[in-house]
Amino acid sequence: MELANKTALITGSGKKSGIGYAIARKFASLGANVIIADFGNAQGFGADVGTGSTAEMDTIAAELAQEFKVKTLAVNLDVTDTKTVETMKDIVQAKFKTIDILCNNAGATFGVPNGVNTYDEAAWIKTVDVNLHGVFRVSKALIPLMTQNGGSIINTASRAGKVPPLFNGAYAVAKAGVIMLTKVMAKELSGFKIRVNAICPGQIMTDLERWRFGLEAQFLNTTVEIQEQKMCETIPLGRIGTPAEVADMAAFLASDASSYVTGQALNICGGQLMEL
Repeated sequence: MELANKTALITGSGKKSGIGYAIARKFASLGANVIIADFGNAQGFGADVGTGSTAEMDTIAAELAQEFKVKTLAVNLDVTDTKTVETMKDIVQAKFKTIDILCNNAGATFGVPNGVNTYDEAAWIKTVDVNLHGVFRVSKALIPLMTQNGGSIINTASRAGKVPPLFNGAYAVAKAGVIMLTKVMAKELSGFKIRVNAICPGQIMTDLERWRFGLEAQFLNTTVEIQEQKMCETIPLGRIGTPAEVADMAAFLASDASSYVTGQALNICGGQLMEL
């Protein structure tokens, strides 16, 4: 899975504990130039979920450049704001001219836990805006930088986009939309030799996953360890996945090893979901 001389932009990659960072690091290790794009002043979900910062993004870019001898760039991005998306595109185009790989990884959930009948409307709309409309905005802006040489777009969807979770409806609906958007883009962009696929992680050990276990433990008057064990019992492989394992799949989809794969939504969930 060689990515030498490729340039990749990964949204939501500005925290070392997240999937986006793992993808950026994997790409850099394979020789790709990487662009760290994230919301530098992002708000956290709770006390156990770290927030992103411009300083951390700059540090990540500098460390990857030094360790893997590739070109890097850190750029602020709010996927809900078309102006910052366009500014990000201009910055990227000025330095790299074109890109070969786009990972629409930025995501968040707000207003949980709540059923549809009690969900705060603003929180619902914000969740859908980040997770679905954000993929549309960033893709629309950056596809013109890919049409000359072709490439690969990888959208981070979720197991929740295929199997409905309780009390997290906005996120599930948005991720289901990402899966369909992936298929639409795959058809529309095939003439430009741009492949478009989605990855659908199940339980992956990130800050957000730890926060979720903590929230469940508090709600059910139990412990984080018990909630994690209960979750592992629903996974045939018997454990929570890692961001690095998601990054391995992203690298496959970014590389020529998947040259005949497009329009797919691939599960990475330890067997928790065994269907397309």
